[in-house]
Amino acid sequence: MPLRIIFMGTPDFSVPVLNALHAAGHEIVAVYSQPPRPAGRRGLELKASPVHDAADALRLEVRTPVNFKAEEDREAFRALNADVAVVVAYGLLLPKAILEGTRLGCYNGHASLLPRWRGAAPIQRAIMAGDAETGMMVMKMDVGLDTGPVALTARVTIGETMTAGELHDALSQAGAALMVEAMGKLEAGDLPLTPQPEEGVLYAAKISKEETHIDFAKPARDVHNHIRGLSPFPGAWFEAEIGGKLERIKVLASDMADGSGAAGTVIGEDGVIACGTGAVRLVRLQKAGGKPLEAREFLRGTPLPPGLRLS
Repeated sequence: MPLRIIFMGTPDFSVPVLNALHAAGHEIVAVYSQPPRPAGRRGLELKASPVHDAADALRLEVRTPVNFKAEEDREAFRALNADVAVVVAYGLLLPKAILEGTRLGCYNGHASLLPRWRGAAPIQRAIMAGDAETGMMVMKMDVGLDTGPVALTARVTIGETMTAGELHDALSQAGAALMVEAMGKLEAGDLPLTPQPEEGVLYAAKISKEETHIDFAKPARDVHNHIRGLSPFPGAWFEAEIGGKLERIKVLASDMADGSGAAGTVIGEDGVIACGTGAVRLVRLQKAGGKPLEAREFLRGTPLPPGLRLS
């Protein structure tokens, strides 16, 4: 028989998993998502999460508790009498009462090859670290941070110019297929669980505003990885004096380039910037308040002449 599933997720990343489980014929008894957040220019509107919208489209019940500290919220969760909870980027650490609130426990879809990159920003951190491979894992949750035993893995290659946005989409689709497979095996009673290795643990801390600034004093490969790991959001940036005014410019795509010079100096007409060692070419840029543009178009309107120092 199909499983009775509580789905818990919030951003776009989680939506394909919800849709795939629903399409596979499982009974989604409720969807939990983060509460609507202020949106709009003045922040006066409340905007529901992408998962909330997707659940509404499927005519599923949506619940948006701020947390599970209240006993009434915990009891409401248990009262659903679900077989299992599926958690994908929900945004809350779940207390033991919720982890044990279904017949078979909670299973998480996590975007890394655990135990590497436990935590909040595994997609960005994998690219920023120069990893050649990552993946999706289905793990049974325990009270630790991404420490539970792993059930299934889908590996994904990280291309040399792949951005966090592109990897996000690839992992989201891989995660949908993997979770459907996992729930099928769980339904049949043959889902394997393997404890995570004790070696190789790395934590993917949330991206801070301070680290989005591009440090051209680093080697070109590190600068390139930094740029693509933060694209399209929040975006890596530099500042430059343009027309007598200091402008902040985001770099949304880059490539490795030939050349050398003082770190942060423009050394080519086509947006080549010297780094601590080597150089990078700026491929896609965005001024504050402007739209993203390919470098050729951007540089026609906002020249970065050779010799200009970027900070």
